[in-house]
Amino acid sequence: MSDWFTIEPIDDDTFVIGEPKHWEETHCYLVCGRERAVLIDTGLGVADIGETVANLTELPVFVVLTHAHWDHIGGLHRFQKFAVHGKEVAWLSEEFPIPLAAIKRQLTARPCNFPSQFDPEKYSLFHGNPEKLLCDGDRLELGGRSLLVLHTPGHSPGHCCFYEEARKYLFSGDLIYGGCLDAFYPTTDPLQYYYSVRRIRSLCAERILPGHHTLDLPHNFCERVEEGFSELSRQGRLYRGSGLYDFGDFQIRL
Repeated sequence: MSDWFTIEPIDDDTFVIGEPKHWEETHCYLVCGRERAVLIDTGLGVADIGETVANLTELPVFVVLTHAHWDHIGGLHRFQKFAVHGKEVAWLSEEFPIPLAAIKRQLTARPCNFPSQFDPEKYSLFHGNPEKLLCDGDRLELGGRSLLVLHTPGHSPGHCCFYEEARKYLFSGDLIYGGCLDAFYPTTDPLQYYYSVRRIRSLCAERILPGHHTLDLPHNFCERVEEGFSELSRQGRLYRGSGLYDFGDFQIRL
């Protein structure tokens, strides 16, 4: 198994698969029920995440994407079936909104000890069609475990979070994490981002499991991010191109 990934158990049947050697510090999540498992996102595609998942579970695995940005779809080709929100299907089946050359620049933007078998020059984007479309309010039934699909646009048009009510886990993707929250791309929407943060704050999740960086987010982190967006809204700054705003352990880039 590749030493590119780290594996950290959240509990007996939930695992974080991380890529801490890269500046993006991506996290994917393997959520196992009695009958099936879902893998939330597939990371950068630098190493074989399929092999890593196979070493963690013998259950059939279905991939669900928080969104279809390059750093979350890198390992999709390692799996047979996946689901994504309908607003981002064309990014995978037709044309990705960012040129491949720009993605390679982001991939190699900072020094990184990539695996010896990985050649950044040969890096390519996944192209294919989903088995299923995710819709707001869907439930992913795993056998003894259930994840609620929440459409949370803003960072991207089809961004989704996944909430496990029984354990109060929120798999927040790129909507909430400790770092720079981006809503400055042409495909982002700062106002929708604010509304999505307000929505997930109301869930009162006890554990936020983000798509990047630290896993040790404080219990009130969603509240603080909402307050950040609220402050920018009051100041009339909640629009793309208004700037980068620092709130301590997170930033909002508009």
